[in-house]
Amino acid sequence: MPTKTWHSLPEYQALRALMESGTTSKAAIRLGRSQSAVSRSIAHLEARTGRILFEREGGRLRPTNEAVQMNRRLDPLFEALDRIDGPPERAQETLRIIAPPTYAHRFLVQHIANFLKTNPHFFISLEVSPSEDVIRGVLERRFDLGVTGVELSRSGVKLTPYRNSSAVCVMPNDHPLAGRDIIHPEDLHGQALVALTHRHARRAQLEKVLHASRSTPRIVAEVSTSFAAVDLAKEGLGLTIVNPFPIVQYRSDDVVFRPFASQIDYRSYFVTSDHRPTPGIARAFMRHLRLHTAKDPFSDKA
Repeated sequence: MPTKTWHSLPEYQALRALMESGTTSKAAIRLGRSQSAVSRSIAHLEARTGRILFEREGGRLRPTNEAVQMNRRLDPLFEALDRIDGPPERAQETLRIIAPPTYAHRFLVQHIANFLKTNPHFFISLEVSPSEDVIRGVLERRFDLGVTGVELSRSGVKLTPYRNSSAVCVMPNDHPLAGRDIIHPEDLHGQALVALTHRHARRAQLEKVLHASRSTPRIVAEVSTSFAAVDLAKEGLGLTIVNPFPIVQYRSDDVVFRPFASQIDYRSYFVTSDHRPTPGIARAFMRHLRLHTAKDPFSDKA
């Protein structure tokens, strides 16, 4: 069996120090070792590798071509040692966020951009999915943080209140009801209404309010997100009843928002895992949102 070659770090250190200084005395000072110890290390390295590494020339030791090649191959080793001994590199932390379109588009995108500008060492991955997928994604640990306006409480996830708001009526600036300070359920009778689909619990809640007031609007379209409902209202298709947050944050100049006289209330939540600690980067982003969410007349801090 071939004899195993044992590598010796002191020998390699002696080689590099001698190549840089040119004499064993200077190499010894550089390494904090005796001159004889450096000479022995070089002799052992030459004997172990079977190569002549230095030749004496005018009082100095000149490295041979074999020494130069060996030193070049040693570069990665000593670079790795420098990284080990040096200050720790700051790892880039990643935050995986999931949110429905109404929160993700425009609102979260703007806050993510500002957050990353002030925290360039962070990295954020944003997934846009339906509200029911937000809970599932955090529960399955595919995401660190969710933002949602739907209270889908499940074992294993924690819902932390973020904003409170009440229902509003949204309509074009030139709508006949735009001049009123408050919109009542009976005001919607006969009006063109853009409604949320029946899979939303708020649809049944609105129908109950309208039925109690004997108000029957004309439903001209059904959509799956408040974002789409407000955009259709902006296009003049009719009015809609929605959660104003966060849409009012970026649509207040395009359409009219008026309080809707009802008991329909909303709450926005941060969604985190209840089975593992919330990552520091997630807590930092939650704090950023709380501090930098602009005030509006239809929502407040939870």
